[in-house]
Amino acid sequence: MARTVIVGDLHGCRRELEDLLSYVGFNEDDRLVSVGDLVVRGPDPRGVLKLMRSLGARAVRGNHEDRLLRWKESRGTDQELVIGKLTRKTAEVLRPRDWRFLESLPLWIDLPEHGLRIVHAGLVPGTPIEEQNPRTLLYVRTLGHRGEPIEIRGKSWAHWYEGPPHVVFGHNALPAPEIAPFATGIDTGVVYGGRLTAMVLRDGESPPPPSDRRSVLVSVPAHRMYCQIGVRPRTPIP
Repeated sequence: MARTVIVGDLHGCRRELEDLLSYVGFNEDDRLVSVGDLVVRGPDPRGVLKLMRSLGARAVRGNHEDRLLRWKESRGTDQELVIGKLTRKTAEVLRPRDWRFLESLPLWIDLPEHGLRIVHAGLVPGTPIEEQNPRTLLYVRTLGHRGEPIEIRGKSWAHWYEGPPHVVFGHNALPAPEIAPFATGIDTGVVYGGRLTAMVLRDGESPPPPSDRRSVLVSVPAHRMYCQIGVRPRTPIP
């Protein structure tokens, strides 16, 4: 039976993606979807993109892809975007087919057969997805007193979100998956030496309630810590 495997932030960690796919027994009938941040900070961004393409995988645009694309668009102008050395390192190794893949990434993906939506960072509850500010989808972490999106850490926006659909997201690296009633965060900091986590759903299956959510989550450990920028605790996931 075909399954949908939704994988957390990869950041160029190709070996860990291969480990996870092997662990779940990924086959040609399954489909792979990513919550974005495929590249930057990790060891093999081109390898991740090559593997994603070879599997016919889908992904939403993460903030790191967005920054790369905005930099590329600004090159040669008098307002060229300033990027960090790790982003520039990735930009220098990407090939035309890699850029085309990044340019094709949408801001959200709906999987109605699973009753869920995939975004990179999150959203403002109560606002239709078409009316969300793109930066919110790429960067939000918490909400202010008036419900405005805030990018610094705090109580996750996910705990104010009341669905439907269920939202699967990344961006906010934590030692364990973030489980809210109608949302699941699956960035568990693989590039920081944590784990790579995925939600695995059978054909037509929807994410279960919080008490049973972990039954559809799997993870594999990082081979090592690749980056200390924004490093998160490496507490093992039970």
